[in-house]
Formats: sequence, C-alpha cells, structure tokens
Amino acid sequence: MSTTGDHTDSRVRRRALLGTVGSVAGFTVAGCLGSTPSVSVLSAGSLAHTFEDHVGPAFKDETGIDVHGEYYGTNAVMRMIEDRTKHPDVVASADATLLRDRLYDEFTDWDLEFAANSVGIGYNDDTEFGRRLEDGESWYELALDADEGDLAIGDPDLDPLGYRAIQAFELAESEHDLDGFREEMLALVYKEPEEPQIMAGVESGSRAGAIVYRNMAVDHDMPFLEFPAAYNFADPELADHYAMASYTTDEEGYTAEGRPVTYNATVVDDADDPGAGHQLVAFLVDNPDLLEDAGLTVGESFPRPSGNVPEEVER
Repeated sequence: MSTTGDHTDSRVRRRALLGTVGSVAGFTVAGCLGSTPSVSVLSAGSLAHTFEDHVGPAFKDETGIDVHGEYYGTNAVMRMIEDRTKHPDVVASADATLLRDRLYDEFTDWDLEFAANSVGIGYNDDTEFGRRLEDGESWYELALDADEGDLAIGDPDLDPLGYRAIQAFELAESEHDLDGFREEMLALVYKEPEEPQIMAGVESGSRAGAIVYRNMAVDHDMPFLEFPAAYNFADPELADHYAMASYTTDEEGYTAEGRPVTYNATVVDDADDPGAGHQLVAFLVDNPDLLEDAGLTVGESFPRPSGNVPEEVER
C-alpha cells in the first residue's frame, strides 16, 4: 500500500494527464437539486467489489454522486450495449481490446486503461485439492486428477475471464509439455455463466477452485495461486507469447487472442449524464490506491489514453 507521500505524488502525476473534473461535477450536482445525483456503470463482473466496496463509496464521499453498477461478463456487457438493452453512462471492460473492437465508432471513440490484473487459481484450502496445492503439488496435475466440475471457469462466450482460462490451459499445455491438456480441462471444468458468482461455489466448498483474477481472490479473502508469467497474462513484455493462444466465441464468432489483462473505461456517446461519467473515469485513474486496495495493479504506465479522450477528462 502506498504511503501518504507516495499517494500524493501519484495523484499529482495523474492530474498532469487527466485531472479531476470538478467543474463538470458542479454542473451535475446543480442540475439534480432535490434528488441524489447518480452515475450508472455497466462493468465487467470482476470489478463488482472494486466499484461497490472501494471506488463507489469514495466517489460518493468526494462528489456526492452515487455509483449505480451492474456487473456481467465483459462479452455480455458489450452485447447489451450493442443491443441497446442497457443504457449506462460508463462502461468498464476487463479486456481493453474487446471494448475497442466492439464499441468504437458507433458508441464511443475513446477509452482510458486504468489498471492491470493477473490470472491464477482461487481455491478453498479446506478441500483435498486446496490442501494438496498448499503441499506443493503442481496445479495442472491436481486439475487433471479432479472430479468433473470441481474446478470452475467463467463462460468463455460471455466474458474474457472464461476465454483467458482456456488460453491459459493452451499455453500451459505447451509450457509443461502436457499433450491434450486444454481439451481435457475443457471436459472437466464447470463454466459459470454469472461471473460475479464464480467464487460462491469455491467459498462454500462445493467446488475446489476457480480460474479467476487476482483481485477476485483478494475481494473474497481467498487463497490464490498465481499462474507463471508464461500464462498469467500479467506481463506486457510477453504480449506476443500470450497471442499464441486464442479463442473464438460461439455466438458472435469473435476471436480473442491472448493478451495482457488491462481494464479500461469509457463514457458512451448517448450517456444520460456524460458529465458525471467523465468525472467517474477521471476519479478511477486519479485514485490508484483505491484500485490497489481492491487487488488490482496500477503501475507508472497507467493511465493509458486511447482515441479522442474528451477535454473534460484529459486536460
């Protein structure tokens, strides 16, 4: 965790790029006299606790604006935007490239990357799998020895966490010389359609573990085994290596190559309250300590703007 001095320096560095948008917030609050102002967020499920327990309360304390979030797999989030079944102010994605591929031009023309993450296994240490894992046995040998459904992954057709699990199996197969490992794992794992619920079975002990992001394990105070750098999708220098694995979704036929886990956010063009949305995005990148407390990684390379970032956010 950052010291007070480090936190201050970090805020100053980020203000040099983005600043806060107090003037916009002032307009938003003034325009909502007589009711509590709010900003709506449609986000990747892995950010549910980040927004609900960390960012949302702090944002409300600083601005008086409530954050109303809905959380799904990122593929599902993009589909809801494209189908116009959801109408948020802010969209947050667990795959920066996916947001750009699906929303640019028609719904937005900019985004800001604000944090990174890593992939591994969140597990229940009261299960045989968990105990053997803590005794030092290889996760992939234990996974192959597990009963069907003992391990869960996200639904690869609904969220990047799911297809990153499959990509991790593919890269692990090569890394550890495990012929057929990817397909064997696909036959064994349970695919959880509701990403925010993927930890529930592990916490109860009905499942031994799940392939999750590090921050999800932190959220639930759960033991976490981070995968090696070769397939944890955390090292930007290994981007070309990660890209050797890919997954094509069944419904949209979208092919996602393996890539580092980076979160980004945008305000959609037809947002009900773009001012509050811009303020929330700026708040995300201006308060890295909140994101780190939530188990995300924020280094000096963040924030990373892309496209035509509005003046209200980048100034």
